[in-house]
Amino acid sequence: MRNLSLATAVSAIALAAVPASAQTELTYLTDWFAQAEHGGMYQAVATGLYEKYGLDVSIQMGGPQMNIQQLLAAGAVDMGTGSNSFFPMNIQAAGGDSVAVMAMFQKDPQILMTHPRDDINSIADMVGNPIMIANDSVNTFWVWLDYRFGFTEDMIRPYTFQMAPWLVDETAIQQGYLSSEPYLVEQEGIIPEVYLIADTGYPAYSSLALVPQALIDSDAEAVQGFVNATIEGWVTYLHGDRSAADALIMADNPEMTPDKIEYGIGKMLEFGILTSGDAETLGIGAMTDERWETFFTIMADAGIYPADMDYQAAYTLDFVNQGFGLDMMPQ
Repeated sequence: MRNLSLATAVSAIALAAVPASAQTELTYLTDWFAQAEHGGMYQAVATGLYEKYGLDVSIQMGGPQMNIQQLLAAGAVDMGTGSNSFFPMNIQAAGGDSVAVMAMFQKDPQILMTHPRDDINSIADMVGNPIMIANDSVNTFWVWLDYRFGFTEDMIRPYTFQMAPWLVDETAIQQGYLSSEPYLVEQEGIIPEVYLIADTGYPAYSSLALVPQALIDSDAEAVQGFVNATIEGWVTYLHGDRSAADALIMADNPEMTPDKIEYGIGKMLEFGILTSGDAETLGIGAMTDERWETFFTIMADAGIYPADMDYQAAYTLDFVNQGFGLDMMPQ
């Protein structure tokens, strides 16, 4: 299952002079094709940050056919990205043992998007309007929209990840990803109105690093090293020279172009995807018991999880909230 990407090759070359026994090998599976949203990890590979912590990290690119939960459970990969807070909760509900050790994104980049229009100026204004939503989203962020705004099932229209229906209908509203669908429609000459669901209080984290409990128990030092190196990677990717990381991203995913990467980075910075909220004082990767409790309570009330589920077993705060990396941030 190991993807011998350019990132892997760069790591191998960089470690050629280092005894293999000095490095802990880890394979990390991302949640989608290589893109700016994975930049911190590619930066840590490209600039030797993982090596600094005694790690040989190989990035395996994800995609629609990759089931991270199953691959983690089978031991096919050592770590992986959970796209949102549902991932570790679902693993826990299914009796698995992989837990979230850091939340790279404080805000889930899911959005609702409209054409420019005078009658909608917020997500609250969308109540009663048809909205194109993917099947998987009905039991994720739609639950929050129902809880927060009273969105109802009769508002749901199917979203098949094709832009044509939205482009031809000036009244259309659809879900999207902050750096994806808006970019696509801008290429068609339309500047959309973008509403980040996270900015309504949606408590889900995003881009969580999932690690089997067995690895935490056997090598907590390696897990801490991964977290710290990844934090450093994100700081330098967002605010320093990221050219080497971008080269690895584009080698793994030839459809990712420099302009798409720049767009993604710009949106992450503009909306504070990594550095807002608790990350401002606790550092990138921050998580709190209070926020996990809020998320679980809402989803359990909606029937997504049993009310008596041990939701705290889905994550650990042992490796974050130490303020690591704050002194590296630009002032």
